[in-house]
Amino acid sequence: MKDLRIVFMGTPQFAVASLEALITNQKNVVGVVTAPDKPAGRGQSLRQSAVKAFAVQHNIDVLQPTNLKDASFLEILKNLQADLFIVVAFRMLPKVVWEMPKYGTFNLHASLLPNYRGAAPINWAIINGETKTGITTFFIDDKIDTGDLILQEEIEIAAEDDAETLHNKLMIAGSELVIKTVEQIAAGTVHTISQKNSIDLKTAHKLNNNNTKINWEHSPKVIHNLVRGLSPYPSAWSYLDIDGKTLQVKIFKTAIETTPHTLAVGQIITSKSELKVAVKNGYIKILELQLPGKKRMDIKSLLNGYQFNESAKMR
Repeated sequence: MKDLRIVFMGTPQFAVASLEALITNQKNVVGVVTAPDKPAGRGQSLRQSAVKAFAVQHNIDVLQPTNLKDASFLEILKNLQADLFIVVAFRMLPKVVWEMPKYGTFNLHASLLPNYRGAAPINWAIINGETKTGITTFFIDDKIDTGDLILQEEIEIAAEDDAETLHNKLMIAGSELVIKTVEQIAAGTVHTISQKNSIDLKTAHKLNNNNTKINWEHSPKVIHNLVRGLSPYPSAWSYLDIDGKTLQVKIFKTAIETTPHTLAVGQIITSKSELKVAVKNGYIKILELQLPGKKRMDIKSLLNGYQFNESAKMR
């Protein structure tokens, strides 16, 4: 089995697990490419990516290009003489980069491709009510998430999973799949399969203010899955009309109650320890939310110090 020289490309915590697995399994990581440090927080001090922090801790050379086609970056990258590039949660690579290494460039994607190509596969799998998803390694080509498949593994989505818990499941399983993929490439035993396209493929387009807002006219299940799929980040949200004001609130955790009622959709009912919103064919019980300028809190804590009048409604 060849001892491949590897350059790893990634930015967030999801990618750290795969980089850590490579180091733990004594793979020869000769460099890391990650996002430039960014201003963050009130003081706007520069914050490094999770991948950079891990790489520095393990004395791995780090490259942070702003332009992936920059000649000086390409020269440094070429001089690393890597046999293989591995990409986990990074940006789209230009052809001049991904075609550079002898054994190509593979990507780890958090879905069972070809379904859920795009930026937010973990979120959309839950939002769409899937009971299974998975992870895929594939060789990068000149389109987004369309290259030849190398390995896949199916992962169950439990009823209690939200975006955070599913992220963590896929992160660990993905790191293991990266190692299996590297070892197959090194041994020369990789057998790829081309992706099949069809008109009913599900996509994982970017999340925005429009597709994260709760539509209370939807069924309880659809609303509940939206909340799960966006929790804790970027979070589902709604307008709350109360005391003549309109607040934008974030909702992190819900439950479904199927009790029949004749209330208007969006009407809020509260007790000492419960807040529920009338929807078609039942209620959405809100278990955790965040008011503007406040911390995320459970409903019992919120109701200890916050009054909802009879006209309060979600919309």
